[in-house]
Formats: sequence, C-alpha cells, structure tokens
Amino acid sequence: MATSAPTPHAGDDNATDDDVVSLLMRQHGDIRNLFDEVESATGDERRDAFRRLVRLLAVHETAEEEVVHPFARRNLPGGDQVVDERLAEEREAKEVLASLEEADPDSPDFAERLRALRTAVQEHARAEERYEFTHIRRSGDAGRLAAMARGVKAAEAMAPTRPHPGVESGTANVLLGPLAALMDRTRDAVRSAMGG
Repeated sequence: MATSAPTPHAGDDNATDDDVVSLLMRQHGDIRNLFDEVESATGDERRDAFRRLVRLLAVHETAEEEVVHPFARRNLPGGDQVVDERLAEEREAKEVLASLEEADPDSPDFAERLRALRTAVQEHARAEERYEFTHIRRSGDAGRLAAMARGVKAAEAMAPTRPHPGVESGTANVLLGPLAALMDRTRDAVRSAMGG
C-alpha cells in the first residue's frame, strides 16, 4: 500500500505568512505540482496523489471564497464582476472534481477529464493572479495583507476537504462549511482507518 504524503497547506514551506498574495501564489505552485504527480503516477500512488489534490483545491478555494473574494468585492474596481467570474470558474471546477472523485484513476476517461480540469484550474489561477491578486497587493497595506494571510490559514483549518458545488460564497461556507468539513474529515478518517 502506498504511503500517503501530507497535503500541502498554507505556510507548509515555512515561508513567512505576511502577505496573502505570496501565500496563495505558493499554493498555486503546490497545486501545479500535485497535478504533475497525479498525471505521472499510476495505481494506488495516483489515487493518493489525486486525493491530496482534491483536498488542497477544496481548502484553497474555500479560503479564497471566505477571505479574498469579500475583500475584492469591496476594494477592487469592478470587484463584483471579477469575483462573480472567479466563482463561476470555481463552481465548474468543483463539479468536475466531484465527478472525478468516484472515477477509476487509471481509466483513459479519468486522464482525459483530469487534463481538462488542469487546464481549467490553471486558467482560473491565472485570472485570480491577474484580476485579483495584483490589485489586492496594490490596495492592501502590509498589515491588511498579513491579516488576510492569517484569515486564509484559519479558513483552511475549517474548510471542507472535498468539492461541494454550489457552495461558492462566504455565507454558504459559514452556514454549510463546518458541517461539510466535519463530514469530509470523518470520511477521510474512515478511509485512512480502512487502508484506503
């Protein structure tokens, strides 16, 4: 049986978490690396890498939905439109992720859908970096950026570990997130206990 590597989290690289944009950019790199790992692995190693990818994507997006998007709505020119476009991208990715979770990771269909997901996730990340992160860094002082970084880490600690399409807002995450996170963490513990 494959040994499960830990899923990267914000701050795992021991870099200072004094800037939310740097923190999220590092996570975008972790996500790209996990896609590489899933694509190059087979069998149990691929299943394990895919579970870690799903978890990182779920907690990363939840943190953005609770911390980054509200700031962007309030402080960026055209913030509502920018955030609405990112949420639509996130919803689409969550739907694909949810469908891939039950698929056989070694099937040709899985590999094809994973490539499509990777393309969508990378386009989404580029849009975040261009339309949100750049402006957040410009419009937030160092104290605000550090506070947002702490908020991202706190949100990730309570985030669901699986995609939940339709839960793409701060309000929905506050209402449903803790229950979904508890259910997800219970499922994770059961899978781990059963060796799967």
